[in-house]
Amino acid sequence: MRAEPYWLDPVTHLRRQRPDHAVMYFSPLVLQRQARRFIDGFPGLVTYAVKANARAEVLVNLVAAGVSGFDVASPSEIAAVRAVCPDAALHYNNPVRSVQEVAAAVGVQSASVDCVAELDKLAPLGGIEVSVRLALPVKGAAYDFGAKFGVGPDAAVDLLREVAARGHVPAITFHPGTQCTDPEAWVAYIRVAAEVSARAGVPLARLNVGGGFAAHRHGDAPDLERVFARIGEATRAHFPQPPALVCEPGRAMVAEAFTLATRVKALRPNGAVFLNDGIYGALSELRDICGSDRVQVLEAAGQPRRGAPVPRVAFGPTCDSLDRLPEPVPFPEDTAEGDYVLFSGMGAYSLAIATRFNGYGVGDPITVASL
Repeated sequence: MRAEPYWLDPVTHLRRQRPDHAVMYFSPLVLQRQARRFIDGFPGLVTYAVKANARAEVLVNLVAAGVSGFDVASPSEIAAVRAVCPDAALHYNNPVRSVQEVAAAVGVQSASVDCVAELDKLAPLGGIEVSVRLALPVKGAAYDFGAKFGVGPDAAVDLLREVAARGHVPAITFHPGTQCTDPEAWVAYIRVAAEVSARAGVPLARLNVGGGFAAHRHGDAPDLERVFARIGEATRAHFPQPPALVCEPGRAMVAEAFTLATRVKALRPNGAVFLNDGIYGALSELRDICGSDRVQVLEAAGQPRRGAPVPRVAFGPTCDSLDRLPEPVPFPEDTAEGDYVLFSGMGAYSLAIATRFNGYGVGDPITVASL
């Protein structure tokens, strides 16, 4: 089979190939560098949340960088990880599973629960580590994960006792919410987790501090090292015997390794821009989370447009009028039809939830050395 070419960067590919469809670019070097940042900085086990981007090239490069644990949410994700790393540590932390899904999860090292009924289903897996999913009204994230999963402190005490009574290795897990930039959100959860453990009389083998680590979307890049440091400090401060730590970054791990290139299909007299990708494609997550100002516009030959930025309404290519980015995009005032529009930091969820509605959408990523 002929190997696909490896390009220097997106601009080189765009200048030489002049694609008229949306293109996603992937840099293994950027991904591996970010993985090592987590491995070197986080004071515990780093498990990648596969849901953010389950493509094989992502999983292979994370393994190559030293990631040995993966947070999986379905039998399909379990199979994807095992295909590239059969001995990876799998943490099945989607707390709602069918009996058939549990049967497909034989060999996972850890699972989470938020009620006794879900704990009952885990019996066939034996005495694995089981984490009680804790939910608190903590601020600091783009949106709250506690509305769907997790229990409050009182119910967590009872459930933790039941986990230990059934012979499982007891743990607690939580998720501070997506795009969380405030380290004190983790601190608040860690303090309550320690209180739950003490009230239950059950020492924790491990504390899973979840994902939620922010990716770079606006302004300065998030200070992940500050978050790592506060997690370690809070765990030592609130637990008499600090449990081992684990985290499950998805967005912050993979976002920077991908850049999306779209093209201007048309400009309207009112300033509206029509792109060849939109909310039914790789920009779909922008419906639910704030947009990004990390946008670069290039003329067709690859030179950057340098006009003053002008906020413009941006539509996608489909025939649905809902196909519109929720916030205006800052386009240079000299933007023209045929220009390329590059969105940085697009590795998380873009490919995972994109559709091919109306025949549009991105294909397999193009590999580049840098972004």
